[in-house]
Amino acid sequence: MPNRASAVAADLVERFRRQRPLRAGSLIVTIFGDSIMPRGGAVALGSLIPLTQPFGLNERLVRTATARLAQEGWLAARRVGKRSEYRLSEAGRERFAEATERIYGEPAAEGSGRWTLIVLPPMPVTQRRRLRQELAWQGFGELGNGVFAHPQLPARTLAWQIRGANLPDRALVFEADLASPASPVRLVRLGWDLKDLARRYQRFVARFGLVEAALGERLDPEIGFIVRTLLIHEYRRLHLRDPLLPARLLPADWPGLKAAELCRSIYARVFAASEAHLSAVAARIDGALPGADASILQRFGGFAADTRR
Repeated sequence: MPNRASAVAADLVERFRRQRPLRAGSLIVTIFGDSIMPRGGAVALGSLIPLTQPFGLNERLVRTATARLAQEGWLAARRVGKRSEYRLSEAGRERFAEATERIYGEPAAEGSGRWTLIVLPPMPVTQRRRLRQELAWQGFGELGNGVFAHPQLPARTLAWQIRGANLPDRALVFEADLASPASPVRLVRLGWDLKDLARRYQRFVARFGLVEAALGERLDPEIGFIVRTLLIHEYRRLHLRDPLLPARLLPADWPGLKAAELCRSIYARVFAASEAHLSAVAARIDGALPGADASILQRFGGFAADTRR
């Protein structure tokens, strides 16, 4: 194994394993969305276990996490004798399709200048807390108690987000224009902590800039898979906090753009090696995983896989 690549992969794994609690389900969601979904969306439990072992997940953790994800509606299980296979449920596929557009998509268009507003009705504190968190993860900023905003979303995206947030029937959704040219800047300052998000992006760039510098050698397939998975795992968790505001509403030299380009560059570099590892380790109950759908090469606006290994 190349020493530098092995070292940066080990550092990434160690950082992941220091998390408490160790969120096995979150990592499995990343693996399904990034690697398994483009290759048919299903994998045998017996191969998911060794696939996740390099990240510090043991068999018990994987079994517990996949069962919980199935209970939550992300996965659907199939059994043949004593063997189990998990695939994305219909609802899970829908969620992943939307997340894929956000994570791997190109920078936000300038948009129409209009805004989507959501006003929540009175409700129990625990329910309001859950909705606030859900709307924040979907990019909405909270302007005041129970009032959320986002630059106008495409109708299909908005419908998905409203459905995913499980808004109560009495919630109100508006399309709005702002009367003052200066209002959007004030609105952004009120609804989002862009300074904190910028710091998170800068830390991501610093960490994975070191990773990119270590990948000049031919890659071991397992190392490629580890780097790809933890790259997307960290970028996914960070990027889904991002409201993806149009450039005109962002500070100059927004680090989210550099983070996206770095992610695209590393992804292209490790893609071929990681796919080789998937083919060698992962399978379905009835045989090998199908090849990756060609649409995967359109992620991050399109990339050419680096085939050095």
